[in-house]
Amino acid sequence: MASNELKWTYPEKRELLGGDLLAQTLRQLGVEVTFGIHGGHLDAFLIGCNLAGIKLIDTRHEATAVQAAEGYAKISGKPGCAFVTANSGFCNALPGLATAYADRSPIFVVTSSPPLREAETNSLQGFHDQVVLAKPLTKFAHRVTNAEEIPRIVTYAYKTAISGIPGPVVVDFPIDVLFHPPRMSAIAYGSVMHAPAAAPAPDSASLDDLLKLWKAAHRPVIISGTGAARTTARNGGGREKQSASPLLQLAEATHTPVFYSQKYAPALPFEHALRGGPAGSLAILPYIGKQQPDLVLLLGARTGFLLGGRSGAIIPTGDACKLVQVDIDGTEIGKSHAVDLGIVSDARNFISALLDRIKTGESIDKHEPWIQDIQDLKNTPSPHAGESEKGSDGRLHPYHTIRAIYESIPPDSIVILDGGEASVWAGENVEVARPSCAITSTGYLGFLGNGWGYSLGAAVAAGPETLVLNVHGDGSAGFHIQELDTYARHNLNVLTVVMNNYVWGMSIAGQDIMYGSDDPARMVSALSEATRYDVVAQGFGCKGAFATESIDEVKAKVKDLAASKGAGLLNVIISKNPVTAVTQAMVGKTDDPNVIVVPYYDNVPRPYYRADEGKNGNGNVKETNGH
Repeated sequence: MASNELKWTYPEKRELLGGDLLAQTLRQLGVEVTFGIHGGHLDAFLIGCNLAGIKLIDTRHEATAVQAAEGYAKISGKPGCAFVTANSGFCNALPGLATAYADRSPIFVVTSSPPLREAETNSLQGFHDQVVLAKPLTKFAHRVTNAEEIPRIVTYAYKTAISGIPGPVVVDFPIDVLFHPPRMSAIAYGSVMHAPAAAPAPDSASLDDLLKLWKAAHRPVIISGTGAARTTARNGGGREKQSASPLLQLAEATHTPVFYSQKYAPALPFEHALRGGPAGSLAILPYIGKQQPDLVLLLGARTGFLLGGRSGAIIPTGDACKLVQVDIDGTEIGKSHAVDLGIVSDARNFISALLDRIKTGESIDKHEPWIQDIQDLKNTPSPHAGESEKGSDGRLHPYHTIRAIYESIPPDSIVILDGGEASVWAGENVEVARPSCAITSTGYLGFLGNGWGYSLGAAVAAGPETLVLNVHGDGSAGFHIQELDTYARHNLNVLTVVMNNYVWGMSIAGQDIMYGSDDPARMVSALSEATRYDVVAQGFGCKGAFATESIDEVKAKVKDLAASKGAGLLNVIISKNPVTAVTQAMVGKTDDPNVIVVPYYDNVPRPYYRADEGKNGNGNVKETNGH
């Protein structure tokens, strides 16, 4: 681009520095807000942001800043931006980069380092080579060594974050580069104003093959993931916008129910017959006398533990079910499941191309019996529905508690889930909340504590009229609870709920299943009953409430906190019983003596045959390798 296309808005007689050039380039690329913690290395950039109109949201930890950028990206549909200072701040940011890389989140992270001339002098905050550390956790990492190249490198990094498979990028700007005035005649602008390359679309032959499979199916389902997040309207879309969303158009044109992975719940009308709900509920079909799907279309949804692994519970295995996987990443297709058809495509482009084919005369059966089966599935009551509102220990039942919370918040809220058992209870019942979207923040790494940053970014992206419900267990709540201060200082409409059972819920449940509750060898899993998260919240300037007596009390306090807007926290005491079915299934405990239980992963057969002592009482062991 020509140099005169950049609109400088600086005070008269102020010298332009590298930090200004960085801020102006990001602003031209569309960055409106950035999250981080101050460090003197970054001052030239931060001042530049202020002058360029980029809002600065300062957090209390660098990991949360990067996670906030990720949450912002998920809600806004635009790349998130974060800034972290040299070495100490950067090392604190590594957990955020790890999650963003695993979960394909497009974020741009600005960091700094000591002056180039200070290399290998044991200078302040100059020990680690940040580019080397960042490379395994990013799509692109680079150190800029002269101010004139800032626009070109920043543009390249930004477009790398959003092109193809999205992901995080890190650019290191040494402090002397940020404070150095560029030679205006030598600035390398690159393609700041040029749009990124077009996303891939499906070829005609693959659509022919897909339509053949679809027409032959009697029980098709679509399972959407984060790769399809932009195919539905988000908060405030209302019925009109939701009915026009590409994903819903596809569901209606193919008469196919839409389910969603744990990662991202899309904004489809809740009363619509083709909204299936969480994909995990597909595992219930055999238990209510219904057949499993015979065609599964994974749309921007990756296989793995979030979709039942290779158990066949959610994605059926064998010839009875055809599996089609649409993903922007060709290497993801068939990664853990044999697929019958793989299509490399952006989700929106795929939907558009397929709808064009259907509109030209292709027709698919209405599958009315199957759609009725899905309605029966959605109406199947939870086995916990008839249980007392209190658990065996006299504390509130987690099932009734989370439903009461959901029933007490405004529809179209954003729900962010964190924790182990707490997240499972919340995810299984999230349809009750009727959210505009719901995100499980722990992601593919199972990373606890992300919910604090995700909620921060979501609240900034959505604006003050939208409530963000930040659900935690008392374990995950302890990771970044200091961000309550950030919520309060920036007047963010975030309601945090701590489902507090005084233990690491999934850990203690797994130990109880494996070893029994009285086993003296129990490993660390208890938390303090003296901790008052609501009092902590008040100390950080937030509203705080405590609930322990009844479900009605929970409803009243949630409604009060939600109505007042701004930052608040409910500390609700719940029972650690019952254990969720998900945890029981993940632990995989069995009495079969010839199976080795590998908690949270697939069990494996014992390498030798072991007689069942319960049957013959002799405990004989027989090698299976012939010896």
